[in-house]
Formats: sequence, C-alpha cells, structure tokens
Amino acid sequence: MRKTDKLRSQIACEAARLMYEDGVREYRDAKRKAAKRFGPEKALSLGSHLPTNAEIHEELARLIAANEEDVLPERLLRLRQTALSYLDLFADFSPYLVGSVLSGAVTSRSDIDIHLFTDYIETVEILLKERGIAFQTETIPVRKHGIIKDYTHIYLEDDGVVIECSVYPADERRNRTVSSITGRPMERAGAFRLKKIIAQSLGEEE
Repeated sequence: MRKTDKLRSQIACEAARLMYEDGVREYRDAKRKAAKRFGPEKALSLGSHLPTNAEIHEELARLIAANEEDVLPERLLRLRQTALSYLDLFADFSPYLVGSVLSGAVTSRSDIDIHLFTDYIETVEILLKERGIAFQTETIPVRKHGIIKDYTHIYLEDDGVVIECSVYPADERRNRTVSSITGRPMERAGAFRLKKIIAQSLGEEE
C-alpha cells in the first residue's frame, strides 16, 4: 500500500472512531478532526490524503458491527418503530425516513432523520403544538444546484432520542436530496416501506 493510501485509511478509521466514540455527527467535521491528528492541517486538508464520506461510513459500520453485535438488532428495531410512529404522525406532509436508522448503522447516539414536504411550515408547528409535543426550529442554509436556499429543521425528542425533521417545499418531493455518502439520490422510506422493513426484521414477512 502506498504511503498516501495508508494515511488515507488511517484518517478514515480515526474519523469513524470519532463519530462512534465521541458522537461527532458530520462526516466533514470528523474528517477534519481526524486529519489534524496525523499532521499539519494545511498539508492534509486537500488531496488524496482525505477519505471519502463513503470510506468513513464503511469504517463506522464495521465498528458498530464489531462492538455492538448483541445490542444492535434491538436498538435498530426500537428506533425504526419510533420513526414509524412519527411517519404516521406527519402523514399529511409526505414524510420519509432517511439516514442511519434506515441504513442500519446506528449507535447509542443516533438520531432519527425525517424529511417533510409542505409549503406551510407553520402547519407542522401547529400539529406539534396540538399534540403537546415540544420542539425547536432552526434555519439552515443548503446549497442546491449552485444556489443557497434556507430550509427549516424542526427538532423533537422522544425518550432521549432526537428526531430531526427537515422541511422542504412540496414541489421538491420528487427531487431526492443527494446523499453526502454516496453522491447519489438519498435512500428514503415512507411508512409503507418502513413497515415492511420492520416486519422482515421480525421474521414476519418473507
């Protein structure tokens, strides 16, 4: 293995460790922190030394499988069942589950990521208030097709698990967000598909 390849692999492993043990959520942040531990940040901030998000994700999944084999199935089932309850709650907003709870690479710190689609964000807030569910909102700028747009994120908590709802305009439903891991349209599951995934994990469906 070339020196650069070895270093790239080491950074991927360290970034995955930071995400697994220290709870670093973003691949970008984990990658930068990991790179600093292997040399001057300037020298490692660009070029072939830095692993892709997919490489870090692969190492993270390996860590989870190696260390949490006994608890992972139960944890994943619990998170998916919780996610399903919120997909049902948000049925009027074309909800989809995305992220680690769908892919299966979850840790004790994993949150539930849901995409909602509506032109009237206040209707989501009204629903939550009517149900007595506490929430916080945040506006996050996102670059899409070279244009920076502001999107609202709504954060809830259920038995210690954070549910992050990203709210998109209704007409963006058919335009799936690009995954930062694969670079392709993000995998997502509506309530019907998630019910099938849960049933399969319980051996209730072939």
